[in-house]
Amino acid sequence: MHAMRKTLALSVALVSTAIAAAPSVYPTGVTLYDPAKAHNTYVIFSAPDQQTRLIDMNGNLVRSWDKAGFPATPIDPRLIGGKRGHIFVQLEAVAEPSKLASAGNGLRNRTIGELDWNGEAVWQWGAQAPGGAAHQHHDQRRLANGNTLVLANKLHPVPGFAVPEVIDDAIYEVDPEGNVVWSWTASEHLEEFGFTPEQLELVRASKNPDVLHINNLASVGPNTWFDGGDQRFHPENLVIDSREGNFIAIIDKATGKVAWRLGPDLPPLDWRAPAKVPRPADQFIGQHDAHIIPAGLPGAGNLLVFDNQGEAGYPRAPLGLLSGSRVLEIDPIKGEIVWQYTAADSAQPGWAFYSAFISSARRLPNGNTLIDEGKFGRVFQVTPTGEIVWEYVSPYFGKAPGGNARSNWIYRALPVPYDWVPEGTPRSERAVVPPAPESFHIVQEDTRHD
Repeated sequence: MHAMRKTLALSVALVSTAIAAAPSVYPTGVTLYDPAKAHNTYVIFSAPDQQTRLIDMNGNLVRSWDKAGFPATPIDPRLIGGKRGHIFVQLEAVAEPSKLASAGNGLRNRTIGELDWNGEAVWQWGAQAPGGAAHQHHDQRRLANGNTLVLANKLHPVPGFAVPEVIDDAIYEVDPEGNVVWSWTASEHLEEFGFTPEQLELVRASKNPDVLHINNLASVGPNTWFDGGDQRFHPENLVIDSREGNFIAIIDKATGKVAWRLGPDLPPLDWRAPAKVPRPADQFIGQHDAHIIPAGLPGAGNLLVFDNQGEAGYPRAPLGLLSGSRVLEIDPIKGEIVWQYTAADSAQPGWAFYSAFISSARRLPNGNTLIDEGKFGRVFQVTPTGEIVWEYVSPYFGKAPGGNARSNWIYRALPVPYDWVPEGTPRSERAVVPPAPESFHIVQEDTRHD
């Protein structure tokens, strides 16, 4: 248990990283905050130092847990008898993981668990999983019936594939006692994901065993489409997306079949004129965090997704020379982009906002969107018009994926309402006005001589 402490809003991180385009010295903490325009909330994330942290709008550390999640996921108190401050994290690692294990898959993970506000494990799962290990990755969700959805990996041979074993994606629904009561395996539905015969040949011939790399899992939730009779959007159906396959899909929970899909083949993105909305959805690449915006929030029923524009696809989708990442809000019925955020919306060049991997985006109650530019550990809020009204750069460093370089990367950052924490938990909402970048310098002693 850690006491709340203040973090310096513009502390300087003297670091050396292997991340392209990142300066070696830059401010961390909260660098900009307009309390009148921002939606005031806590934010939770796991850092590469394998800690999970909850911060307030001034970057103050409100609570930390000594376990990291993939991602750390807050559990709605309404689903657990009103208990506040509970999160999902990964608990134990496999003693001897497969040689194919990496930071991007779940093969290292043995158990996942639910921690309370004080860091005590009140539920865990892994020993009862197929093969005796959870192999959880990218997502897990508590359901209204008390069960837990787990996105996991399944390492096994799949007929017709070039690699001896595929890092398959599986979904398990687990009851409170740890029993698997429903399951789904991606490779059994390969021909439902919209690949052409030629693309399926490329998928099966891939030398990368993580052929689909499904990186999110969410229930559709209550929505107007289902209320209007569209069974594809049944609240219990599941939204997934494939980073490697460049598609987003909804799984019919009753049949396991793909009920709705967008991608993998969409019109090419034209970075010379991408601003007009609404317009037909164009090519997202290597996307993350696709989900239906929950009822009660602006844009409810639409799909929100972080479009990384990172290398992906069968064949690889072409990237623009001056491209960056995007956040897209898509009408799932019309297949149209109805809102988007790019760096240009904040009067910056397109490449100023870019994370080729990880990252997330969540709609907030006032219409703002919380965005995690994961590669750089930058989390920020934008208004519907693209104004940045809160910005935070993580000061928490650890090992970068795929090497020994140090990084402050954040896989996913999530907004947490004030009533999620125990009553009386302190918070701060002081405005932060940044200096002009051209006048923000590290003070040095002038040693020049006449």
